[in-house]
Amino acid sequence: MTWADLDAQLSTVAGTVSVYAGRLTGPPAYTREADATHYAASTMKVAVLTALYRAAEAGTLDLDAPVPVVNDFASARPDAPRFGCARDYDNDGAVWDRLGGRASLRWLAHRMIVRSSNLATNIVLGHLGTPAVAEVWTLAGARHSVTGRGIEDFAARDAGITNLVTAADLAALLGAIARGASEPGPLAAPAGCAAMLAVLFAQEHHEDLAAGLPPGTRIAHKNGWVHGIRHGVGVVFPDDAPPYALAVCTTTTTPAPADPQSTDDAARRLLAHISATTWSTRQTLTP
Repeated sequence: MTWADLDAQLSTVAGTVSVYAGRLTGPPAYTREADATHYAASTMKVAVLTALYRAAEAGTLDLDAPVPVVNDFASARPDAPRFGCARDYDNDGAVWDRLGGRASLRWLAHRMIVRSSNLATNIVLGHLGTPAVAEVWTLAGARHSVTGRGIEDFAARDAGITNLVTAADLAALLGAIARGASEPGPLAAPAGCAAMLAVLFAQEHHEDLAAGLPPGTRIAHKNGWVHGIRHGVGVVFPDDAPPYALAVCTTTTTPAPADPQSTDDAARRLLAHISATTWSTRQTLTP
């Protein structure tokens, strides 16, 4: 399948499908609406992870110091009451099991990525602040992505404070982490980038981009989803070709079906298909 074939297929999908595929350096091999903004869902957690490791490198936070595991957070809207996460909306009971106790920021950040824990995300973000995450986006070369609030901060959401990403910005962030693991880069020292990459390699949600790859293929990645939205971003490390970045963001504009799961399954299959198509070009990966 050619990129033109893929583009023709994606043109038939309702809503917005954004794609960025390319090597870690140089121009992309394929883009489609790569600068269109989407609600970030859990992909913003990669920027939070990066901000945390930057703070540890700067000496302002200790990754291994235990912090309280709480479910009480300040809203990004200044006049709003404090808020908390819903346990049944989270993907990681292990963090909730520690509620009222303590855990290290390193462990919480790990759970934030590998299990996509919302509670862990808000705890980590509470220690960082959103300006630290904004700095990560800037340093990565992102042009449109914003992390304005924590997960489930509905008062801020209703006031228009939101989290946005683009496929191009997500690919830039993951690419900068991957490149930074072997050479000095803008985000962190090589040791810090290698540690972040290890967390992303440990991802336990293997659907979406990972599902389109041959079993055992190494991919450092993060996915994110809410109803009508499904994203995946990662760096793939083939054994027979240089690594490449792939980011896919999908936002469905059609009304909710009687069975929302069917829409979610279709989006997962679409991301896997785009991943498989990109994999088939891995040895050349040219426009």
